[in-house]
Formats: sequence, structure tokens, C-alpha cells
Amino acid sequence: MKTNNSMTPALLLLTALTVAACGKSESPASESAKSSNAAATPVENDKDHKEGAEEGKEHAGEGHGKEGHEEEGGHKEEEGGIQLSAEQIKAAGIVVATAEPTRIRESLPLYGVITPNAERVLQVSARFPGVIQNVSKKIGDSVRKGESLAVIESNESLRSYSLTSPLSGVVTERSANAGAQAGSESLFTVADLSTVWVELSLFPRDVAKVRVGQSVRVKGADTTLSADGKVVYVAPFGSAANQTLSARVLLDNAERRWSPGLNVTAEVTLAETAVPLAISSAAVQNLESRDVVFVQHDEGFAPRAVKLGRTDGEMTEVLEGLTAGDRYAAANSFILKAELGKGSAEHGH
Repeated sequence: MKTNNSMTPALLLLTALTVAACGKSESPASESAKSSNAAATPVENDKDHKEGAEEGKEHAGEGHGKEGHEEEGGHKEEEGGIQLSAEQIKAAGIVVATAEPTRIRESLPLYGVITPNAERVLQVSARFPGVIQNVSKKIGDSVRKGESLAVIESNESLRSYSLTSPLSGVVTERSANAGAQAGSESLFTVADLSTVWVELSLFPRDVAKVRVGQSVRVKGADTTLSADGKVVYVAPFGSAANQTLSARVLLDNAERRWSPGLNVTAEVTLAETAVPLAISSAAVQNLESRDVVFVQHDEGFAPRAVKLGRTDGEMTEVLEGLTAGDRYAAANSFILKAELGKGSAEHGH
């Protein structure tokens, strides 16, 4: 019994040592394996990270290239993608002109009124007193030189004769009626309106600037109506009522576009300067704070930045951006600007 009891603790101690030894031998191996796994994990993760980064760069490069292409495409569209057919250009009222040398005018703006050319206005009276038998013309009627205005029976001879127009023109006044007695008074006034006068109001400070023979550009209330004439008279005295002098311009009116009584504006040319290149002032548009002109080419109209010089309101000197012979939108170019803005808005969406 003692023997068994004394061996039992020894066996227990041996078992405990064996278990402890086994635990110690496995622990370093396990820790080594864990350390190996722990050391391997960051390397693999770093490799994966680098590969992912490289792949991301490739994707970013592809995306950047695509974006650059789109920007390049958008730039091309902005510079000349406005394509219009000849019918569309005509319907939009776009006028195409050529950039070329011209003369820029320095001018004096004035106001005036259209009047008949007094040298071409005549009053018609009866040659012999008598009774007016009939009248063939009324106010506003056109009449040719030698054409009958009325028929009068002479009081002395009792013979009838025709009262004829001394010039071709328009009847502007009439005081003759059938049955009335004709004496020495005027029966008709006939005005030749193939030329008219423009009576300009000239302030004393500007008198020295205006001389007979100077060119004048006259514009009606409708700005599409304009014509060029010459100063034919400058009054030597002024008007006490409005403290102005009168300067007179002779204006061709063969097409009867200028009616007496209408108010007009005028620009007296004081000097002219030749410039190597100029365009219509109406062609200039402002785009992104730059002065641009829409130039026509094979693919349509392209906005081109220009540097401008002197102007007289109608023509503007071009210092940079265009060359002689360039075709550009001289009128209604704002339509092209609107189309360009519309295209940019659609591209932005």
C-alpha cells in the first residue's frame, strides 16, 4: 500500500513535466509560425497595394486621356463648330463681308430736317386771267414737264388754254378749283423731289469745323436708311431763336426715300485716315470678356479674338487677329454668339 501511494505523486510529477515540456517545445514553433505569417502578411498587402495603385494609375490615365479628348473636342466646337447652310445663313439675315483696307472717318454729329430743294420748287399761275374750266391734278400727284394741270378760259379772248407744269415733280400745293376765277395768284406749286436739302443745326463752337464741299452721311429714324451728300451752304448768320447756324446738305433722292419734314441725324466728315485692315463695327461681339469676330471657313463660323483700333461707328480698324481677305459675319453675328452659347450649355449638361 505504501509503495503504490509513494509512486502516485511521482507519476503525477512526471506527467506534469512531460506536459510542460511538450508545451514548451510546441510554443516556439507556433510562435515562429505566427511570426512568419505576420511578417508575410504586410509584404503581400504591400504588393497588393502597389498593384492596385498601378492599376489605379492606369485607370486614371485612361480617364484623363478621355477627359482631355473631350476638352479638346469642346475647344474645337467653340472655335468653329457652328455649321449653317446657305439657306440658314440667308434666313438668319447673316451678312458675310471681307476684311479689307478702308478709311476711318473722324466726324461731327449733327441734327437736321429734310426740306425740298428750293431751287427745284416752282409756283404756277394763269398766263391770262380767266375762269378755271377743269383741274386735272391734285396735291401729291406726279406730273411731267409740259403736262396739263388745268384748263382756263381767257376773259379777253374767251379761248381756252392749258396751264402746264414747268418741270417734272410732285404737286405740293393747289388752290385751283373748277369754276373759280384765276388771276395772278399761284394756282399750283410743283416740287422736283429728285434731290432734297438737309437743313442742319450748327452750334457756333462747331462753325469752324464745317465747310462747303465736305462729305456728310445722313441717317433717318430708321437706321437702315442712310445716304451720303455734300455740304453746299453754310449760313453767314445765325438764328436768334435757337442760337444756331444752318448748314445745308444736298442729297440725292431719285428713289424718293427721303420725305420733306422728316428729322434726321448727320455726320459731317472732318478727316479721313487710311487703315490697312477694317471690319464692320456690327461684326464685333464680346465673348468671355474678349472682342471676337465670327470668321467663316469650310466647316462653318469660328469666333476669333481680335485687337481693335480706331472706329467711326460704322467701320473699325483691326490691329491683330484677322488678315486681309478673311470672310466674316458682318451683320447679325449675335445669332452666331447665341448658337455658340447654346452649344456650350448643352455640352455642360
